[in-house]
Amino acid sequence: MKVLGIESSCDETAASVVEDGRVLSDVIASQVAVHRPYGGVVPELASRNHMINLTPVIEQALKDAQVELGQIDGIVATSGPGLIGSLLVGLQAAKTIAMSRKLPFVGVNHLRGHLLATRIEGDNLSRPNFPYMALLASGGHTGVYLVESEDSITCLGQTRDDAAGEAYDKVAKLLGLGYPGGPIIDKMAAVEGDEETFPQALRQRKSYEFSFSGIKTAVAQRVATFKGGPDDKQMHAIARGFQRAVVEILVRKVVLAAREKQVSSVVLAGGVAANKGLRAHAAKICRENDLKLFAPPPSRCTDNGSMIAYAGYLSLAAGQRSSFDLGPRSNWPV
Repeated sequence: MKVLGIESSCDETAASVVEDGRVLSDVIASQVAVHRPYGGVVPELASRNHMINLTPVIEQALKDAQVELGQIDGIVATSGPGLIGSLLVGLQAAKTIAMSRKLPFVGVNHLRGHLLATRIEGDNLSRPNFPYMALLASGGHTGVYLVESEDSITCLGQTRDDAAGEAYDKVAKLLGLGYPGGPIIDKMAAVEGDEETFPQALRQRKSYEFSFSGIKTAVAQRVATFKGGPDDKQMHAIARGFQRAVVEILVRKVVLAAREKQVSSVVLAGGVAANKGLRAHAAKICRENDLKLFAPPPSRCTDNGSMIAYAGYLSLAAGQRSSFDLGPRSNWPV
C-alpha cells in the first residue's frame, strides 16, 4: 500500500510517500526565514505560505518516491492539533485529492505521528518494542506518554503552561539570539564555562507534569540585572543554566514514569528531541537506570511528512477511514 501523507500543522509544509511502512520520500519546505523577523510563528503568514508551498512539495515527494499520483492507494493528512489555518490548507488538499480520485482518506493526530516516528522502518536504527514510555517535547507540546500499542497511547502528564520548545524560543528572544531558539541555545550550552542556576518547577513532585513559565521569568529577571544587557560570556552562562534545568526535568519525569510503570524502554519525540544536550543527558540517565533509549534521527524529530504518512498508513491498513466532513482541530488529545 502506497500512502501520500501531508503535514501542515504549524509552519512546516511537508509531504511524504510511504509504502507498507517504508519511507520512499520525505520533503519539507521550511518557513523559518518567514517567521524569524517576528521571533515566532505568525499564524496568518504560516497559512499563506502553506498555500504557496503545498503543491510543489507534494509534486516533489511523488517525484522523489518515483511514483505518480495514480499509483497512490490512500491519502492522509494532519487534522490536529495545530494552527487552524495551517491545518486547513493541508487537510483540504488531502480531502480534495482523495475525493476526486475515490481514494480512502484518514485524518492523522499530529502527536500520534511524533510518538510513533521512532518505529518508522528504514532508518537503520533499532526500533522500540511495545510498551514504551515516550517524552514528547516540541514547540507546542510537552508531555509523558505510555505507548502500549499503535492505537493505545495514554498521556500520563503534560505541561501546565509553556511547552519546552516554546520556552527555548522565548529565552532566546530575551537574549536577542534569534529564532528558532532551540538549536542556538543547544549550541551555546555545549561550550564549557560558568553557568547560571535556574529553578526546576515540580521537580520534587511525583507527577509527570511540567511547568516552564517560571524558568522563563527567572531568566528574564536575571537578564534585567545586567546593565546594558549580558555580555557574550554571561549569555553563554545563562544558556548553559537554562538548558541544564530544562533537560534535567524532562529526563527526570520520563524516567520516573518508566520506572514506576515498569517499562524498560524510553523514547524521545518532538522537535526538542533533536537537542544534543537532551539526547546526551537522556542516554546517561537511562544507562544508570537500566533503560533502553530510542530516538528518531533529528530530521524525524521536527515536524515532517513521513511521521504523518506512517501513522496514517497504519490506520488505513487497519481499515480505518475518516469522513470528508472532518475538520481541523486546534486541540486533539491522543
